[in-house]
Amino acid sequence: MFQLPLNSVTAFAVKPSPLVAFVTVIVIGVVGFYSLHFSFRSAAPLDALHSHHIFLSSSSNVTISNYLHALTVHPHLAGTKPASLTARYVLNHFTGLGFRTRTSRHPALLSYPVRSSLAAHFSDGTNVEFRLREGEEEGEEEGEVVAPYHAYSPSGKVWAAAVFVNYGREEDFRLLAAAGVQVAGCVAMARSGGGVGRGTVVEAAERHGAAAVMVFGEGDTWSKGFERGHVMRGGIGDPLSPGWGGVDGGESLGLDDSEVLKRFPKIPSMPLSAEAAERILASLGGPPLPLDWRGTLKSSNVRNVGPGPTILNFTYQGEMKVATIENVFGIIKGREESDRYVLLGNHRDAWTYGAVDPNSGTAALLDIARRYSILLRLGWTPRRTIILCSWDAEEFGMIGSTEWVEQNLLNLRSKAVAYLNVDCAVQGPGFFAGSTPQLDDLLLDVIKRVKDPDSEGTTIYQNWAAGGGRSNIQRLGRVDSDFAPFVLHAGIPSIDVYYGRDYPVYHTAFDSYNWMTEYGDPFFQRHVAVTGIWGLLALRLADDSIIPFNYLSYVDQLQVYNNTLSNLVDKRVSLHPLTTSIQEFASAAKEANNESKKLRLLENSDHFVDMKMRALNDRLMLTEKGFLDVDGLILSLFEINALIVAVVFGPPRDQESKLEFFPGIADSMSGMVKMSEKERVAAIQHEIWRVSRAIQRAASALRGDLT
Repeated sequence: MFQLPLNSVTAFAVKPSPLVAFVTVIVIGVVGFYSLHFSFRSAAPLDALHSHHIFLSSSSNVTISNYLHALTVHPHLAGTKPASLTARYVLNHFTGLGFRTRTSRHPALLSYPVRSSLAAHFSDGTNVEFRLREGEEEGEEEGEVVAPYHAYSPSGKVWAAAVFVNYGREEDFRLLAAAGVQVAGCVAMARSGGGVGRGTVVEAAERHGAAAVMVFGEGDTWSKGFERGHVMRGGIGDPLSPGWGGVDGGESLGLDDSEVLKRFPKIPSMPLSAEAAERILASLGGPPLPLDWRGTLKSSNVRNVGPGPTILNFTYQGEMKVATIENVFGIIKGREESDRYVLLGNHRDAWTYGAVDPNSGTAALLDIARRYSILLRLGWTPRRTIILCSWDAEEFGMIGSTEWVEQNLLNLRSKAVAYLNVDCAVQGPGFFAGSTPQLDDLLLDVIKRVKDPDSEGTTIYQNWAAGGGRSNIQRLGRVDSDFAPFVLHAGIPSIDVYYGRDYPVYHTAFDSYNWMTEYGDPFFQRHVAVTGIWGLLALRLADDSIIPFNYLSYVDQLQVYNNTLSNLVDKRVSLHPLTTSIQEFASAAKEANNESKKLRLLENSDHFVDMKMRALNDRLMLTEKGFLDVDGLILSLFEINALIVAVVFGPPRDQESKLEFFPGIADSMSGMVKMSEKERVAAIQHEIWRVSRAIQRAASALRGDLT
């Protein structure tokens, strides 16, 4: 029995250096100066310049460290008591700052391990039973950290030869087939990475006849770590309420429903440590490793792919049960446009302690709340409503955020300005960001204001520009974080920011506060940078009289996509509809930009200008919804994913697709769908028309005119 601390003050586990202590004193002094200065001023609202400056100057790496320490005292897997206590911690923080708070609870199908075992029988007659836990290095109590498992894996027992399948991509299975390697009936061993998720790996192995799958990360110091995760397929959200928000007493499918069953694999799988995987793989015979695999494999002891002669005896028993998950919200109501929402979101649940994933982001969210409370005390109120969102059960397939988006879909589509996501705020060095294109300019403007935590005397923008600038911005077509339902289902402009691309303790018991203070961000300066960017983005979106969207960036991106597509499609396919619709959208974007410039010059002149600004803002918000298609993304000839209705960004079904955009076109071009050439050309042409119509809808929405 334990109690998660409910206050926001926890001892700093690593003693700060004299420099950090000095900087902290200076920061506190600056905040105190502004508090005194503005306490003697009138109650007039803070202008943007002052509010932005105060927000940035009130940062505190020690405070963020304290939040992270409190959040990571215990593991907090979704659906468990520690997860509920963590929700209370976040809720109490928002309440203590004087925010309006709200919670939304949803019943959801989650998956937990009961027992598992793995033994290897080597050709020399020795038998080894592997310990399927990280060990006691982190000092965890027995049973406190969930055993390594893949959520939604079916239970099963397998006695079969091991075979190495590299990343488990289709191209890897083709190489094995060409070498005469039989995967069917074997335990497929795959390393994580290669641009494919674990669920895709299991699905591919199942398709090729494997009896079970082991997925391992290639660790160094943390080679004993097990990379937990889910293997549910076919979209996001609770499988028992596909397309609608699950609520107590509401409609719910049964576990034996065909729509539910197709979301789960039919063969068991589990994570494996790099240490155990190397021992097994080093014992394999059969054909040698393909040359393409050798160059990237970290271990030099692995030389052959199998199958066998090593035999694996694998058992997994799991259980699926409906648990209550809980989203927590802190709300700052807008003074002029309270019915327009700027949302900042981060998920709270973790496979283990979650210092990186996701609570580096949660700590940043709590610090943004603290800084906003300072602004509120100094007389600031946002023009539009700001909502701080703490999601649950993201690790099981973005369930918390998806259920909430589904439940509030109409209001979000009509009233949400933008969604700003941070998942793992800090994984290591290097700033990364993704956005829908109309937010590119805003993102670049903001990072010009924030100091680079790893390069003294420069801003993040200066170093980013030197490495490619605008071209570094990623697009949000993935389904690996909570922006997915907002972008792909609700059509809401979104941004995702974080530091560090990869880290070696991903989803393991070593993702702890100690790892963060020793390796990830010892002085929490990267946390401060992400917090500054995230909070300043929201201030701009909440306070600018005209929402800072620039659709000319969208035009540029669409033209790049059109040019790329022209080099890939069959000459019998016409891109004329796409080219024409992009030209139409470009004209509408230029008109909107010109209108925005004129209205800014007339700001505060009269009531009619305010009405025109409101009308323009509505069109700017509505435009992204034009890129949605009610028919959804066609996953195969017979299956439609109703949750993914975006036609510009989205995940193609075929992992080998050369297109990272226009998912419908990508899937129609895929060799996975068996068609004649005539049928394929017709299918591609239809998808091009579908995207073209969506771009035309967006252009009409931006203009605000009827045809």
